[in-house]
Amino acid sequence: MKKILSLAVSVSLCLSLFLGFGISSDAAQVTLRVYNWQDYIDDGTDENGTKAIPSVMEDWAADYYARTGIKVEVQYDTFETNETMLNTLKTGKSQYDLVCPSDYVIQKMIAATQQGTDDNIALEKFDYSKLENYTKYASPYIKQVFEENGFDEYSVGYMWGTVGIIYNPEAVDEQDTRSWDILWDTDYKNRITIKDSVRDAYIPAVVAAYKDEIEAWNQRYADGIVTLQEYRTALGDLMNRTDDKTIAAAGAALKEMKANIYGLEVDSGKSDIVSGKIDINQAWSGDAVYSMDLAEEEDGVLLNFSVPEDGGSVWFDGWVMPKGANVDLAHDFVNYLCQPSVAARNMEFIGYTSVIAGNEIFDLVQDWYGDDEGEYTVDLTYYFENTVSEDYLSEDGRILVQTAELGRQFSAQYPEKEVVDRCFIMRDFADRNDAVLTMWSQFKANDISAGLLMMFSAILVGGCLILLWFTKPKRDSARRRKEWLAKQK
Repeated sequence: MKKILSLAVSVSLCLSLFLGFGISSDAAQVTLRVYNWQDYIDDGTDENGTKAIPSVMEDWAADYYARTGIKVEVQYDTFETNETMLNTLKTGKSQYDLVCPSDYVIQKMIAATQQGTDDNIALEKFDYSKLENYTKYASPYIKQVFEENGFDEYSVGYMWGTVGIIYNPEAVDEQDTRSWDILWDTDYKNRITIKDSVRDAYIPAVVAAYKDEIEAWNQRYADGIVTLQEYRTALGDLMNRTDDKTIAAAGAALKEMKANIYGLEVDSGKSDIVSGKIDINQAWSGDAVYSMDLAEEEDGVLLNFSVPEDGGSVWFDGWVMPKGANVDLAHDFVNYLCQPSVAARNMEFIGYTSVIAGNEIFDLVQDWYGDDEGEYTVDLTYYFENTVSEDYLSEDGRILVQTAELGRQFSAQYPEKEVVDRCFIMRDFADRNDAVLTMWSQFKANDISAGLLMMFSAILVGGCLILLWFTKPKRDSARRRKEWLAKQK
């Protein structure tokens, strides 16, 4: 599900960083091998791509040497999709100490580990006694999600978000964005794009197929008949159904939707919504933040973001250690990344939301979105509880942010608790994957002319994407980053 705007044609970056900082040549040396998404860690460059400060990896290497007397060479490779990463590992030709897959791929890797089906993607377990920073500062909400879904032994959270709808409020009724029904609403015909991703498209399709059942569960929870845990379990089980009946119903819903939408997109949606080519785009929350920033800063256009009330999904990326990893070195690097000050740097640079909480992250949220005169007060206790100092608490012990706007960047990055309560993790389709993909292929193959049109549009958009790559605003301008880092010293 990702990630930040990528070049139309890009080559996986393979950097071997010798991080010396004046280290003596006879010092012991080790290598940390990392495989991560493109632009998914603070590399020390400013918005113009100019090296401005040491990268997070360079700072960690210097810190590691100071503590151990051992110098570190970091082999840092990047990938563009989960599938590319997974295929690289499956060849058995590349060995890494840390990899950063998305949730459903972590599920695949855990299954391969526990079932012994593929040693090339099998994982080592994490020892949380060596991850003091994660234990202390990871959001309690994220830790709960990991535990509920069986991720906690084999992975450590990095970034997370939701899947929702970004829209132009000048052209779209806000009330309509509260349901996935908007994708079938003929009032917005040919003004909508959705992700060219079976996993993301499957969500609204299942909602459409089982709307009455979903609404019944929503009402049971609202009436207090079922607990939050029961409600979330039921919603997750329903949304992840992959029996033949459900797949067929989802396929029928998608076929009907196809007649109403402009088309599918992988990365162009966040620029198309800015340019006005479309008014509604299914989006990952991090991309929605990017689009809202770009539209506001470049064109003065205000876009909004909504997670529909009839059910949404939570996604996350997390660190895993493939079998044969240098587990001690990997633990040390991950523990370093989980320091709130380091997590804030990465969050500044990437624009996505860190799974780490703590004082420095809350300060960053306040810096971006806090407004003492704002009319809205948002309770983020569920996310920051037990990770911040007492002086961050209100008189009644809550952790609050006063802000001037809801439904935009702040809501995309830190949704209110009532929003995350109705969100679930999309699971790996496992042995039903082929059946789901067959349905998806049939859906995509129906209209050749539409496919050609989308391909032509992609070529046109490609040039714009390349230009935007060099001109895009990062959430950390050089000025803001220097000011923020100065406050940490």
